[in-house]
Amino acid sequence: MPRPDLHTTRERLQQGRSTASDELAAARAAADSPAAAHVFLKTRFAAAEGEARRVPADAPLAGLPVSVKDLFDCEGEVTTAGSLALADAAPATRDALAVARLRAAGGVVVGRTNMSEFAFSGVGINPHHGTPANPCDPGTARIPGGSSSGAAVSVANGSAFIGLGSDTGGSIRIPAALCGIVGFKNTARLTPLAGAYPLSGTLDTVSALTRSVRDAILAHEILADCQVERSGKPLAHYRLAVAQTQMLDGLDAAVTRGFERTLQRLRAAGVRIDEIPLAQIQNLGSIQSTGGFAAAESYADHRLRLARAGERYDPRVRARIERGAGMKAWEYLDLHRARAAWIAEVGQALAGYDAVLSPTVPLVAPAIADLAPGAERDEAFFRVNALLLRNTSVVNMLDGCALSLPCQDPGELPVGLMVWHEGLHDDAILSLSLQIEALLASSTPVR
Repeated sequence: MPRPDLHTTRERLQQGRSTASDELAAARAAADSPAAAHVFLKTRFAAAEGEARRVPADAPLAGLPVSVKDLFDCEGEVTTAGSLALADAAPATRDALAVARLRAAGGVVVGRTNMSEFAFSGVGINPHHGTPANPCDPGTARIPGGSSSGAAVSVANGSAFIGLGSDTGGSIRIPAALCGIVGFKNTARLTPLAGAYPLSGTLDTVSALTRSVRDAILAHEILADCQVERSGKPLAHYRLAVAQTQMLDGLDAAVTRGFERTLQRLRAAGVRIDEIPLAQIQNLGSIQSTGGFAAAESYADHRLRLARAGERYDPRVRARIERGAGMKAWEYLDLHRARAAWIAEVGQALAGYDAVLSPTVPLVAPAIADLAPGAERDEAFFRVNALLLRNTSVVNMLDGCALSLPCQDPGELPVGLMVWHEGLHDDAILSLSLQIEALLASSTPVR
């Protein structure tokens, strides 16, 4: 059975059928279970219990548990970004602004979650701290997706109602898709990066993982300090697009089945869905041929530390960072200019559409054992990493917004549907996703 979302739980609190202490106890039991190994790098349930008692009953998050990815500062704690290289860093003197906003809204932080080192992988494997197992399949230890691996699993397994994370190339939406929950990547400029360890200042986005779209709306309103304007437009009045270039290539059978079934259900509800080439996507390879933003900007941040403590890095992450050493200043500036022109071209191609639909990732979660640390598995790791990032990273380059929600039927491995558009369409994407989620929940499973 799906775990109740934050809205449902808050209603239970208001009705006197549960308390914040009860919910924290349940979250602690989930976090302490053997299946939750490697999800948290540090927990603080005892402190959270005291904090929850001081939260006003009418606070938006009602004293309920939230988790924080290990790249966000929490006052008095060391932010290690999932790495041994920062283990001896000084504790943070204040909360990251995103953490402070969650606390101010009545969320209680129950722990720091594991992640891909320095947020530089979509797989979610961490050789230093272990890899959280995806809770979708008790019979096989599957990857959670990354880089917000522990954040996603904490939400999926009941340890937290909101997992604070980041998305530079898909790090919220990839684990959401693989773990069967909701992940919203907002337009980057809407949420503050202050107090978050950077990967790419150009692409980094602060956002959250939740169990429902309505919880995603609440989390976004808190993190972006805004009020989402919900559209009352019926589903049948929407005009959507399916991007054919790249986004549909090489899909797993399970992903194909889930995505096509979702399109059928939407069309049956009266939604107009056009298949469009969106050929501009194929230009991203040439635009980034001299290197991408993440490699160049992360190398600028890490180059001195790599010189003195490079052996403490995950070799796979170190290799990706060091690719940035070769980018010249003029190439970096050209990349910014080419991106701006590309964003304008894609915006013209999407004019008249309310959103684009794509599979979030082209495959279901592979087994951890097939991609675990080891030179003999590096080729498989980098191949899967590229596949996981392929669709989601398009939205980051677009400076856009996107939400991943589950579209598999009960009993199937999780498949994510990505609903996306260019920047500042956040309210429209959230409103549409809310209706799609309701439609899928009311649909009869196909056998």
